[in-house]
Amino acid sequence: MKTNQARKNPPKRSEKQHENQPHFKRKETQSAVILGREFSAKKSLSPKMQAKVEGEKLQKVLARAGQGSRREIEAMIAENRVSVDGKMATLGDRIDIHSGVKVRIDGRIINLQQAQKEMCRVLMYYKPEGELCTRSDPEGRATVFDRLPRLNGARWIAVGRLDINTSGLLLFTTDGELANRLMHPSREVEREYSVRVFGQVDEAMLARLRKGVQLEDGPAHFKEIKFTGGVGINQWYDVTLTEGRNREVRRLWESQGIQVSRLIRIRYGNIKLMKGLPRGGWEEMDLENVNYLRELVGLPPETETRLDVTKPRRRPKSGQIRKAVKRYAELGKRYKK
Repeated sequence: MKTNQARKNPPKRSEKQHENQPHFKRKETQSAVILGREFSAKKSLSPKMQAKVEGEKLQKVLARAGQGSRREIEAMIAENRVSVDGKMATLGDRIDIHSGVKVRIDGRIINLQQAQKEMCRVLMYYKPEGELCTRSDPEGRATVFDRLPRLNGARWIAVGRLDINTSGLLLFTTDGELANRLMHPSREVEREYSVRVFGQVDEAMLARLRKGVQLEDGPAHFKEIKFTGGVGINQWYDVTLTEGRNREVRRLWESQGIQVSRLIRIRYGNIKLMKGLPRGGWEEMDLENVNYLRELVGLPPETETRLDVTKPRRRPKSGQIRKAVKRYAELGKRYKK
């Protein structure tokens, strides 16, 4: 009888007995309590708080609205520059863009219309020498943003930079997350440049540049080097990198005592600088190329485009190109005065 009664009403374990349990059993008991508390906390959330949790991350929404990359916006939030409905935002905040929420950066209200449309646009731009990769210059010099088409409720974000003496292909997008991923070294997106060099180049030097040399900010190398013609001070090479460190192409050649006299970026990933595009000219990319870039960095495909897909695309005519180049030349003279 005593045995049956003991089975029905087992004695409670003392705290000491609980401590003597194997460690994995003790943790299991504790975690069950914690999970129970978490579940209760979720159930007790007010409808307003639940709606907030179910929204999108604030930095993701603002990046899609063209206000910068997620990292840039996270830095703004940490610096107390972003507010939601009059209250300072914190990292981890979520918002529902369809609820009429008001978001401000530095006191300026942000138009979330672009974020609601979620349309990713990409421009190909032929950067001329002499333009800066900055939004504004205190000295009034020309920037790469001067001739881009204007946007409402969004902004163009440059995918990487080219220094003032470098020309060629520069991509712009309205999607901050796309720009951030394309620039990140872990993605190893290829950049190809056409380089005119001055100096004695031999096979041993090219082998060193392919294998890798030590620069002040770490080792670097060219993935590919191809001689494309010329002699003396007019030797041309096409070189390929998978990262975009500051002046990296020039510094690699200079490490071998070779001077770079001309540098043009001709390819980014599989996107090549369009033939016939004048310096200072831009072309909006079609949905196929936009989605190539998105797939390259693991983003879902875009389904919309601003281009009229019902009409065949027209390439710029030679007369239009000449006019664009002339306008660029006149602009350059104005900034040199």
